[in-house]
Amino acid sequence: MKSILISDNKDTVIGLRLASIDGVLVKTREETIEKLNEAVLDDEVGIIIITEKIFDEHADRILELKISKKNKLVVTIPDRTGLRDKNFIIRYIKESIGIKI
Repeated sequence: MKSILISDNKDTVIGLRLASIDGVLVKTREETIEKLNEAVLDDEVGIIIITEKIFDEHADRILELKISKKNKLVVTIPDRTGLRDKNFIIRYIKESIGIKI
């Protein structure tokens, strides 16, 4: 099983290549959908990594993939600008176990 990154950010692609994760740099909406579909159809790909910006632009399609493709793990990561939702971890803990930190 291999992982693939789909990103619109060159620095993120280069950074994950240093960690031995192949990535593709996409520029347009059509190119993003094409590469996402290729990753879904590739039986060797088990983990599809996308950046937050790509997720925001294609949330409907990506959420559909997360639900329907049981053999693919779709993971969203921040790009070089960092997390957009700075309180993500605190909110996640609060929603999961009901404790405010």
